[in-house]
Amino acid sequence: MRIKALKSKLHLATITRSDLYYHGSLTIDPDLMDAVGLLPYESILVSNVATGARAETYVLPGARGSAAIEMNGAMARLGAVGDRIIVMAFGLIDPDEAAVHQPRVVALDSQNRISQRIDYPPAGEACDAPFPNGREAWDEVI
Repeated sequence: MRIKALKSKLHLATITRSDLYYHGSLTIDPDLMDAVGLLPYESILVSNVATGARAETYVLPGARGSAAIEMNGAMARLGAVGDRIIVMAFGLIDPDEAAVHQPRVVALDSQNRISQRIDYPPAGEACDAPFPNGREAWDEVI
């Protein structure tokens, strides 16, 4: 049996463009994709921080260096330009891999620049703080 685990996460990305009539997906700057290991056309889960609305779509690479986070097609109904979202990708791993698995996570500022790399501890490691890198690190990006 395999389990589904968090692989990649862009935390607090800001929507830069929305196009309801585009044929679907979430356009992401390849620099941001590289930072967390997202691949073109990879399945992702997107969550609007303000509303809690979630939807699944796929990654479409945008222009490198553009800081683009663009909601396309039906995804455009999930949020508006300026809204903050969380982009997550998951992978299947063997349970014995879970003890050492670490997702690649970055927090973004309001301009979609990386403000912090977040080191989630492996599941097999004890975690003294309820938040990776301590609560203070999370307060900086919220």
